[in-house]
Amino acid sequence: MEKNQSLHAYIKDELLNRIKSGSYKKGERIPTELELCKDFNVSRTTVRSALNQLTLEGYLVRKQGKGTYIADKKVSQTLSHTMKRYSDQVAVQGKKAKIALISIQVVPASERLEQSLNVAENDPIQRVERTRHANDEPTQYEISYIPWGVAPGITQLHAETSLYAALKEEFGVHIAKTTEHVEITLADENVSTLLQCEPGLPCFYIETVAEDENGNKVEFSRSYFRGDKTNFMIERNYSLDDH
Repeated sequence: MEKNQSLHAYIKDELLNRIKSGSYKKGERIPTELELCKDFNVSRTTVRSALNQLTLEGYLVRKQGKGTYIADKKVSQTLSHTMKRYSDQVAVQGKKAKIALISIQVVPASERLEQSLNVAENDPIQRVERTRHANDEPTQYEISYIPWGVAPGITQLHAETSLYAALKEEFGVHIAKTTEHVEITLADENVSTLLQCEPGLPCFYIETVAEDENGNKVEFSRSYFRGDKTNFMIERNYSLDDH
C-alpha cells in the first residue's frame, strides 16, 4: 500500500488491477463482500466503499439479488490526431456503433457562438443535436454548431454518418485542426435522460473548435460522454529536439 493511501483506495486499486489485467473477466461475478473482507483482512464498510467507487466509475455492475459483476469494457476514443471515424474506432473494439440524430435547426448566432466561430450577431447557424451509441447503449451526447455559410443544408444522412466526412466530401471543407477543452461535469436532467444514466453521474465534457486549413473556424461542438462508459487515449509524438 502506498504511503498516505487509505484502505478503501488500496482495495479499489487492487481490484482495478485484477480487472485490467484480466484476472477478473468481463461478465464474471466477483467474490462477495464477505470473501473480499477475508481476502484483504478489512471491514465490510471498507470493501463496500471500494466497490461503490468502482461501480460509479463503470468497472462493476450490480445485479439485484445476484451479486456484483465485471462490466463491459468502456468505449475508448482517441483525442490525438486520428482520421478514423467514430464507427471505425468503436468497431475495432468489437462493438457496433450508431449515431442518432435528435434535431437539426437553424438558429441565430448567440454571443457565445460569435466568439467561438468568428461570426456576426444573428448569422444563421445550423445546430445539430445527436447521440452516439455503442452496442445500442448511449455513450455520448453532442451539439454541433456549423455556420450556414460553411456548409448550407446539413442533412440527417450527413449527421448520422460523419459530419467531418460530409464537410469534406459534400462541401469541400477540410478540417485541418481541432482545439479541445476537457472538463468533468455531472449529468443534469436533460443529459441523464439522453444518455440513459442517473442524474449526477460524472461525465467528460468536451468543447471543440474545428478549423480549416486557412484557420477559419467551421464548427463548434459541446459533447457529454458517460464517465462510466468511455475513456480517452492521448498519444503525443516528440522529436529529438523536444528533450
